[in-house]
Amino acid sequence: MKLFKKSLLGLAAVGFVAGSLATAPSADAKTINVRIASGHPPTVVYAGLMKNFFQPELKKAVEAKTSHKINFIEGYSGSIVKVFEVFEGVQNGVIDVGGFCYCFEASKLKMHAFQIMLPFGTMDPVQSVAIATSVYKQFPSLTKRFQKFDQTLMAIIGDGGYNLGTNFNWKKVSDLKGHKILGAGLNLNWMKQAGIGIIPVTDGLPGWYQKIKTGVAEGGIMFPSAWGPVFKLHEVGKFYTTIGFGSITWHGLTVNNRYWKGLPAEVRPIFLEVADRYRVLTGSFNKKGYEKDMAWLRKNITVNDLGPNPRLTWAKKLAAWPQQHANSLEKAGFPAKAILNATLDAAEKVGYKWPVRYVVK
Repeated sequence: MKLFKKSLLGLAAVGFVAGSLATAPSADAKTINVRIASGHPPTVVYAGLMKNFFQPELKKAVEAKTSHKINFIEGYSGSIVKVFEVFEGVQNGVIDVGGFCYCFEASKLKMHAFQIMLPFGTMDPVQSVAIATSVYKQFPSLTKRFQKFDQTLMAIIGDGGYNLGTNFNWKKVSDLKGHKILGAGLNLNWMKQAGIGIIPVTDGLPGWYQKIKTGVAEGGIMFPSAWGPVFKLHEVGKFYTTIGFGSITWHGLTVNNRYWKGLPAEVRPIFLEVADRYRVLTGSFNKKGYEKDMAWLRKNITVNDLGPNPRLTWAKKLAAWPQQHANSLEKAGFPAKAILNATLDAAEKVGYKWPVRYVVK
């Protein structure tokens, strides 16, 4: 409730109160307003694709196939809801459609970061999205979970491959002992559970620059686009090391259920069709962008390619963690063991070979 009040105050400040309290569009509406938001700016890939692909494609499809018009009320860069408020913002109807990272909803979406629970997976975002799609199809409970929070999952969203950016040089895993490294949600366990001696620090990505600049942190687990010109983390962290934690599909695009039910019946399938194309594009777009972003980093800071040994060393240190985490989730009522094994199998079906083949019994 506190978050809802804060969000409404934020809306009032930018003149959105009337929109936030409006009822969902009626079936005979000529113009359908869509309040769409993300806590991240459009320079972040998934948010940029929301604005530059999902929105125009939805508008074009709806207006071509029906008599309705689409009008978007945008709230990117946290202008309506911050990165950790999007999920509840959709739930409460502050926004109609939101894109967000599951990392900010670790207590409500405990099972949805299943790829995070298997670190050092594929670095190919196309494969990552395909793996996650396979798992979601096998376990409908993952999609149904969102209904508990008054929203419908329209698309899962892939990220680029995660590596480690720092403000110090390192060559082997033991060099990281005593250093303060940023992460978010479950990927903090990649540091905590490895027994390396890393000091984990957590914050939303917009706060990373200041934390590294002031010495609160010394680096972070992040994909190259954010380390480069998007968030300019390269200015405070002059080293980027291709450790290869994996490309993770752990964002979602959701729609408020009350709004969804109020849409004209002929419009809802169009939303889903465009959202599915958006899902696929998050993989292919990130795959193309990874090479471009890595080339940019190589020109501007020091990029270390340490080869497979540090990756294997770190993976071995985490070999027991998936089982331990699965056990705790099973006690909470989630089919964690089955989902993790399905993820391992799905990765191998797309041709990925794990550095350490995790065993979850």
